[in-house]
Amino acid sequence: MGRTDLTEQQWAILAPLLPKNPKKGHAYKDHKPVLNGIIWRQKTGATWRDIPERYGSWKTCHDRFTRWSRSGVWAEILAALHLKADAEGKIDWEGAAADSTHVKAHRAAVGARKEPAKLGKKGALEDEWLGISRGGRTTKIHVLMDGKCRPLSVLISAGQASDPTYLVPLLEAVRVGRPGPGRPRKRPPTLRMDRAYGARKYRRALRARKIRCVCPERQDARKARLRKGKRGGRPPKFDAEAYKGRQVVERGINRLKDFRAIATRYEKRGHQFLAGVHLACILLWL
Repeated sequence: MGRTDLTEQQWAILAPLLPKNPKKGHAYKDHKPVLNGIIWRQKTGATWRDIPERYGSWKTCHDRFTRWSRSGVWAEILAALHLKADAEGKIDWEGAAADSTHVKAHRAAVGARKEPAKLGKKGALEDEWLGISRGGRTTKIHVLMDGKCRPLSVLISAGQASDPTYLVPLLEAVRVGRPGPGRPRKRPPTLRMDRAYGARKYRRALRARKIRCVCPERQDARKARLRKGKRGGRPPKFDAEAYKGRQVVERGINRLKDFRAIATRYEKRGHQFLAGVHLACILLWL
């Protein structure tokens, strides 16, 4: 068993969630060695051709990773793990926190065809999420973690994108299903964020969703409020003790970047990079 391979406990949880053999065409090669090969590549950041032979053909690993990224299988597995954890009461909703991180794009990530990537029934993905910022070619990962450093939702954007503009989409992406009837759970009771998210309109967006905002006041907002005097209103409430819990999102991002294929972007296509992030999230939940 390799250092990056799935344990027996992890495989027992994951195996029932994987796609069955197709009714037509060739049957799938056994999922376990192929998945271990994919995980090895994501962990090490090596090229697909360097996947060890004990995992089988590197082409099989690459093809299955790409096919499942196009059909949305990785996202479906992650949603199933969310449902299972919530049914068992293992999601720490109270400690939720949100933030983002930059990912430097390798030169191999540049040069994708300028045409939409076909993603099965979900239509097409026209954005490869490669931006140009001070750090050069970069991609940004926006993530909302529970209180145990595990991702509840994740979004990808170009590197120059503003963090707070993705706050509402990040909240909308939280959809933890329920084992029986009922709507999926979408709202943590409290959300911790740094002062980049401290503008008034984002605080209003959280208030409209009945989410308690734990975020320090921005310096420019404070100066503008003080210039207005009494008309500026009261300062926003800030719980410094609760804010200490924001470290869970920083720790969660560090755990995601333990996967070298996420710490540096090597994938040309955006849907493949997103699939790699989904796979890392799956392993954090396992």
